[in-house]
Order: sequence, then C-alpha cells, then structure tokens
Amino acid sequence: MAITIQQIKELRSATAAGMGACKEALTATNGDMAEAVKYLREKGLAVAAKRVDKESKQGIIALAVAPDKKSMALAEVNCETDFVAKTEAFIKFVDEAAQTALAGKDIATTLEDDYKMLLTKTGENVKIRRSERYVLEGTGVLSGYIHMGGKIGVMVELATPCEKCAASPELAEAAHMICLQIAANAPKYINPEDVPQAEIDAELEIKLNALKEQKGKLPPEQALVGIKKGMAAKYCTQICLMKQDYVADGDLTVEKYLAGVSKNLGGAPITVKRFVRMQLGA
Repeated sequence: MAITIQQIKELRSATAAGMGACKEALTATNGDMAEAVKYLREKGLAVAAKRVDKESKQGIIALAVAPDKKSMALAEVNCETDFVAKTEAFIKFVDEAAQTALAGKDIATTLEDDYKMLLTKTGENVKIRRSERYVLEGTGVLSGYIHMGGKIGVMVELATPCEKCAASPELAEAAHMICLQIAANAPKYINPEDVPQAEIDAELEIKLNALKEQKGKLPPEQALVGIKKGMAAKYCTQICLMKQDYVADGDLTVEKYLAGVSKNLGGAPITVKRFVRMQLGA
C-alpha cells in the first residue's frame, strides 16, 4: 500500500523517530501504526517509543554562523531534564543540528544515526523541535545571539543600500544590539503596519471589556474613537520592535536608536528586514 506523508508525520509525532525511519517502518508493516511502532523499537528506537508520554520541556537552542557571516541558523532540540541538556553528548548533537540547518539540510534525516545513539545514551524523549536559516539578502548584515545558555536564540537581518556601511563595525554592533533587544523584549512584529487588524481588534475587545467592568459602562462612542486609538498605539509599542523602548537607553525607541546609527554612518537608511526569536519550549 502507498504510505502517505500524514501517516509518516503521525508516526514521527508518536515516536520522535526520523522521517526516513518512519516511512521504512510503515512500509514494512503495510501502514499498521502499532506494528510500525514495534518495528522502530526493534530497530533501536525503543527509548523514544516507550517515552512518548514524557514531556520534553528542557533542551538547548544553538546558533551556527558561516565563516563569511552571510548565513546563519538556529536549531532547538528538546529533552526531558536539565541534567541531560547539560551533557556533552546532548550539547554536541544540538551544535551539529545547527550546523546541519546552516548547510540547508534536514536535521532529522541527516543526523538520523546520531539521533538514535543520543536516544540510547540519554534514555530520554529527545525531540528535534525546529530550526531556522537566514541567508543575507542584498546589502546589509546578519547577527545572531544566544541568551541564558541556550534558553533563547535570536537572529536578525539589517538592510542598508550603502555597501561601505554594511561592512562597518558600527552596523555590526547595531545588529548585535537589536538582537539583545529582541531577546529581552520579545517583539512579535517589526512595525505597527505589520500587525494584523484582527489581532488589534481582539486586543481592543479585551481592553474595552476590562474598562466596562471597571467603570460599569463604556464612554460615549465619540470618546471611544480616541480611546481605541490610544489603546492600539500602546499595544503596538509593546509588540512592535521599532516602537519599543531601546533596552540600552530608555530615552530612545529602537527606531530612534537606528536613526542615530544611520546619522553616524552618513545618513544611509537602516531597516530591520526580518528577525526570529526562539524561546525554549515556547
């Protein structure tokens, strides 16, 4: 019988085995899920199959950076205990996972044998949770940062039309500071215009319901226009990177900080093109 990608995903979710191993097991057992689990256990993945009921909330996020700094990748691998997360074998595997992601390869497939060995060695339900790879697009700079010993990982890309500026240590430092900002304040978007209107409406509904609960009733509709506008603006300052207070200088926003960097580099515009923030288990 033909094995579907959905069957493979279900078996992988149940056992934490690699995609290739799951396809092999399902093919060998004619798609029988229970027999496929048994097959994987017999092939050396017994630990994962036995411990699928255990939650994997610990682990590490690792960063890999290309020598030319024009590409980088984050990888998160989870385990059950902080003890295992600190072992040499686990740390090595997560580093290899990040390097594999940097090379643009699938972690589960490429490191399948190493993964099996790690399961046997640790005796825990280890999960390759996610990865992200950035390759510099156009003129600019990439920066990455690992916070709290692998609990938080960040990558950011700053863009500028000025090639000289892109190669400057000042822009590299600015990108690093933006990484620190993202790690500390966890923005969801770059600019207010990036926030979906549905998300703003949902937040306003919560705020207005709270206001009604507090006051007993809502202000007149004419007054609500200004109130809603203020609530929306405040919400955006919390979740939008450029509107957040700059962590290294509370008198500035991130937007004003980058404007200052731009001025020091001769006025070439600097924009945050994209960013990603991973938090362990979140």
